[in-house]
Amino acid sequence: MRITLRSAVPIVASALAFLGCLYAQKPFRQYPGVEYYRFETPPDANEKTEFQFARLMFPPGWNDGYRGRFDGDWRLGLSLWTQDYPRADRHFSQAVRRLTRLHVRSAEQPVNLDEDEEFDQPWLYAVQVGEWGLTPKQGKELREYLLRGGFFMADDFHGYAERQVFVDAMKLVFPDRRIVEIPNNDPIFHTVYDLSDRFQVPGQAHLWQGCKNCNSGGRGAHWEGIYDDRGRVMIAISYNSDLGDAWEWADDPEYPEKDASLAIRIGINYIIYSMTH
Repeated sequence: MRITLRSAVPIVASALAFLGCLYAQKPFRQYPGVEYYRFETPPDANEKTEFQFARLMFPPGWNDGYRGRFDGDWRLGLSLWTQDYPRADRHFSQAVRRLTRLHVRSAEQPVNLDEDEEFDQPWLYAVQVGEWGLTPKQGKELREYLLRGGFFMADDFHGYAERQVFVDAMKLVFPDRRIVEIPNNDPIFHTVYDLSDRFQVPGQAHLWQGCKNCNSGGRGAHWEGIYDDRGRVMIAISYNSDLGDAWEWADDPEYPEKDASLAIRIGINYIIYSMTH
C-alpha cells in the first residue's frame, strides 16, 4: 500500500478513531437471504477486528424485483438488501484479508440506519440501490454518518429507471450535492491499485449480454461520487456495474477472472480510501 509522510497524520488520526470502533462493534447477526437461506457461520464471526464488511439494510421500493415473492418485514431478511448476501460479503472479506494488512472479520455485519448502527462502521455497502425504498429518516441518518467521516458504496443499479430511483434517494441524503463522475486522477482510484482501466462489470446473470437493461441506459460503466466540502468522496457509486455479484462468484471457475479481479481491487481501494481520507 502506498503511504507517504504527507498522509501519515490523517492515517494515524483515522487509526485512533477506529480503535474506538473496534470495541463498539456489535455482535454478529445473520439473516436469511433471497439467494441463500442458510449459510455456515464462520467460527470467528464475533471476533473483534479493525474492519468488518458492513451491509446496509433498507426497505424495498415500489419497483422491488422480489415483490410478490418476499413481502415480509425487511428487517428480518428475505428482502432486497440481501441480494448476493452473505456469499459476496464473505468472499470479499477473505480477499481483503489476503491482499491488505487490515485485520478483517470473516463475517459481515448487517447495519440498520433506524437503529443508529452505522456510526460503528467506517464503510457501508448497499446493493440494488435502484430498487430500494430509503426513507427520509434514513436519508438524514446517512447524511449525518457521511458528514462525520463515513463512506458509502452504492452498487448494482442499471439503466435510466433504476438510476432515477437512486437519484431521488440521494436527494433525501444531500439535496444540494451533485452526483459527478469521479476523475481518473482521483486518489480513490490509486490508493492501493492504479485503476485507470475500469470496464463494465455485469452481474452473473447478464454476462452474455454484457449489461442489464441494455436498451434503456444500461450500457457503459460509470464510476461516480458525491464529495464533501474538502474534496473527499463520501459516496462511491458503481452505476451499470454489479461488483457485489463479481465478489459472490469470484470462486466460480466459469465466472470471468478479469471481472472478479477488478471488482475486488475497486472494493479494496474504496476501503483503504475510506479509512485514510
